Amino acid sequence: MLFLRSERYGKVMAQDITDYVKVYVKAGDGGNGCVSFHREKYVSHGGPDGGDGGNGGNIVLAIENGDNTLLKYRFRHKFVAQNGGDGRADKFHGGNAEDIILPVPPGTVVKDAATGKVIVDMSDREPFILCRGGRGGWGNRHFATPTKQIPRFAKSGLKGEEREVIFELKMLADVALVGLPNVGKSSILSVISSATPKIADYDFTTLSPNLGVVKNGREGRGFVVADIPGLIEGASDGRGLGHEFLRHIDRCRMLIHVVDISADCDRNPVEDIELINAELEKYSPELALRPQLLVGNKYDASLPEYNEHVGELEKYAEDNGLPLIFVSAATRYNIDALLSETAAMLNELPPLTIYEPEYGDEPDPGQPEAAVTVTKDGDVYECESEWLFRLVGRVNFEDRDSLAYFQRMLRTNGIIEQLEAAGVKDGDTVRMYDFEFDFVK
Repeated sequence: MLFLRSERYGKVMAQDITDYVKVYVKAGDGGNGCVSFHREKYVSHGGPDGGDGGNGGNIVLAIENGDNTLLKYRFRHKFVAQNGGDGRADKFHGGNAEDIILPVPPGTVVKDAATGKVIVDMSDREPFILCRGGRGGWGNRHFATPTKQIPRFAKSGLKGEEREVIFELKMLADVALVGLPNVGKSSILSVISSATPKIADYDFTTLSPNLGVVKNGREGRGFVVADIPGLIEGASDGRGLGHEFLRHIDRCRMLIHVVDISADCDRNPVEDIELINAELEKYSPELALRPQLLVGNKYDASLPEYNEHVGELEKYAEDNGLPLIFVSAATRYNIDALLSETAAMLNELPPLTIYEPEYGDEPDPGQPEAAVTVTKDGDVYECESEWLFRLVGRVNFEDRDSLAYFQRMLRTNGIIEQLEAAGVKDGDTVRMYDFEFDFVK
C-alpha cells in the first residue's frame, strides 16, 4: 500500500496499483528419448523401439480484457512450466507438458530485464510465446541405419528457454488529461465519458489512472481518454506521486492540459502550465512535444473582471499557437466544443504508438550461444545447439523467403565455416535435428 503526503490534508492512503513488475519465467525441458529394443516371444533380435521424449510446456502471454493492473504479479514473480515426459519402450511418446498462460492487461509492454529491450507489445495481438519449451529428445529407433542396426543411444531433451522480464503497463489512450491536482481533470472525464472516477475537493483525489471511452458520433470515431494523478512541482524528485503514472500516457496522441480559472483560485494558470510542461520534459522530452489543447476549467466560477489571469492565459495560448477552450465540468458548459476540437485534432494525428520488438532470438556470432557442435555419424554430418534447434523449429522450409533467412543465419553465425572445417564436401548429407539436406556451397 502506498502512502503520500498532501500539503493540505497530510497523510493520504493511495489505492493498491501495480503497473511495473519483474518476473522470472522458464519453459519446461524436453523429455529424454528412450533406449529400448523390441522384445517379443519367438523374436530373439528385435529392432530399436525407444520412444521420443515429450515437449516441455511453453510460457505464453495472453491479453485479458477488462483488467488494468498487474496486481496478480505483485507477490508472485516466478513461473516455471513442467517438463515433458520421457520416452518409453514400444515407441511410446512421452507426454507433452501443459503451457502456462500468463494473462496481462492490454497495453502491457514486455522487456528483457537484462538489456531493457522490448520483446513484445501486448496491445492488440494474439497470444505470444514468451519462452519456448524444450523439444523432446529422439528415441534410439531414429538412429537405426543399414550399418548401425543396434543403436544404443538416444537424444536428451533440450532445455526450455528461461529469462527475466519486465512487465510494464502503458495504457492505450488517445488523449491524456494532465494538470495540477484538483483542477477538475476527473470531473471532465466523468462528463465526457461513462467513467466514474472519484471526485472530491482536495488534492490527490485520483490515486490511480482512469480510462474513459468517448463516443463522439457527430465528429466521427470515438476515442479513449486517460486521467492520471495530478503532477506537482518536484514530481521528478518524488514529490506527490512522482512520475510513476506518466508511463500510462506514453502512447497518447495528444494532451489536454487542464487549469483552474475559478475566481477563488490564487494560482496563475500560465505558471501552472509551464510547471507541468517542465515536469513532462524531465520525464520524456518526446512526450512534452505532443500536441496540446489548453482547457480553462471552472468557468462557471470565474468572473473575468475579477480574475486577471484569464487574460494572461488567452495571451499565452495565442503567443504559442495553442487552442484554448473555456469549460465548466460542473455545468457542462462548452463540453461539446471541447469534444469537437479534440476529435478534429485527433483526425490530423498519427495512430497510437505500438512499440516494435527490439529483442530477437538471433545471437551475436561472437557469443557462446551461437556455437554449434558438428559431429560425423557415418556419412552424415550432424549439427546441434539450443540456438540451432530454435532456429530450425521456426523455419518453414516450403517457403522461399523463410529458407533464404535460414541460409543467411547459418552463414552469418559461422555454421557453414564449421561444417567445412569438419570436412564436409559438396553432396554430403547434413542433419540438423529433423531436417536433412545435401551440402552445396
